[in-house]
Amino acid sequence: MLKSFEKYLQKKLPFLIDSPILIAVSGGIDSVVLTHLMQQINTDCTIAHCNFKLRDEQSNLDEEFVKKLGTQVNFPVITTSFDTQKYAEKNNVSIQMAARELRYDWFEKIRKEHNFNYVLTAHHKDDALETFLINFTRGTGLDGLTGIPEINGSIVRPLLSFSREDVLQYAKLNTIEWREDQSNSSTKYFRNKIRHEIVPILKELNPNLLKSFDKTTQNLSESKLLIDDRIRSLKKHVSYLDEKGNYKISTKKILELKNPKAHLYELLKPYGFTAWKDIVDLLKAQAGKQLFSKTHRLIKDRDELILTHFGGESEVGCLIYKNTSSIEKPIHLSISEEVTFTNSTKETAFIDKSLLKFPLTVRKWQKGDYFYPIGMQGKKKLSKYFKDEKLSILDKENTWLLCNADEIVWVIGKRLDNRYKTTNKTKQLLKIVYKPLK
Repeated sequence: MLKSFEKYLQKKLPFLIDSPILIAVSGGIDSVVLTHLMQQINTDCTIAHCNFKLRDEQSNLDEEFVKKLGTQVNFPVITTSFDTQKYAEKNNVSIQMAARELRYDWFEKIRKEHNFNYVLTAHHKDDALETFLINFTRGTGLDGLTGIPEINGSIVRPLLSFSREDVLQYAKLNTIEWREDQSNSSTKYFRNKIRHEIVPILKELNPNLLKSFDKTTQNLSESKLLIDDRIRSLKKHVSYLDEKGNYKISTKKILELKNPKAHLYELLKPYGFTAWKDIVDLLKAQAGKQLFSKTHRLIKDRDELILTHFGGESEVGCLIYKNTSSIEKPIHLSISEEVTFTNSTKETAFIDKSLLKFPLTVRKWQKGDYFYPIGMQGKKKLSKYFKDEKLSILDKENTWLLCNADEIVWVIGKRLDNRYKTTNKTKQLLKIVYKPLK
């Protein structure tokens, strides 16, 4: 296995050979064998071990074992411990998911702190098969059926071409010791049930199961490449980025496709959406309907779907005092007293300062707001003004108001209120310039 491993690294992962590397080591057979293999080919490695405090004294013995392993192979060892149970309860996730989140966050943290180029994990071919079956059982898209990625950012899995049997034989032939986690034999965990009860039956039915699995995942990966090419081409046709960086998708063009749901799935899957029926329904929904993922929001607006980051710009306004010369948040305004003026524009307002009572307020618009638009007769509800100006939902949400007590002075970047315009009688002139983000 050592020769095959070294040959594989030279051919497929040559960047690992001369890189400073962090190896994730639990103390189990897979990670211990990976450590010995990396030591045999003289790489620059450091061991990282997480003590999840889930198995009482056994967890501490695992940590001690890994420290001794580091001494044996002459690799430095970095350890940490977590209250995994508490984290799982606090974040409402399973113990397995809690441990996964904790360890990968920690690996990335120390990778950056110590300038490691990559983090190695010891997943092998059987792990990839189990993940495939788990995803298949729970329901998944094509991504969930293409196996565990060998390279995922800074995470590299150099044992994916080897089986569990390969790892076991190498350990026995080289009299390598490892720690057995008794929980790995318990079938109360879904993965273990797949491992101990389902996979053996499949291997009995097909002794070449892992080779068949390789062929299947290769075919699926090639199909995925075709889909990715199609989506890249389609993206240029049905979507665009506006001047503010918002991703917009034409509902009309999507509905003209033979399978809108499949195309929307591929377009939007990077943004964490899962309620695909609701997303398809959004194509024909009324303007204003919204759907949320953990990180993004999808808004139906007339003939488009608008994708934005969720919880981006702050909703908190601010105050402007008499001596304020500029503000940077939540928007950029510069304020100055002037002697002469020109006509107000969308981005520059000249205001009669004597009519103002400081502090002024910068805030978002609210239901029931109205103002007296300059150049128009009478007052107008802000919602009606927005509608007449054909503002999108996103534009409305991103509109800020300059207010004098409860009165709107300026719909910033759009229209001044007639009550605060300058006249021939104006003696104190205030100039406010809005600098929108580009």
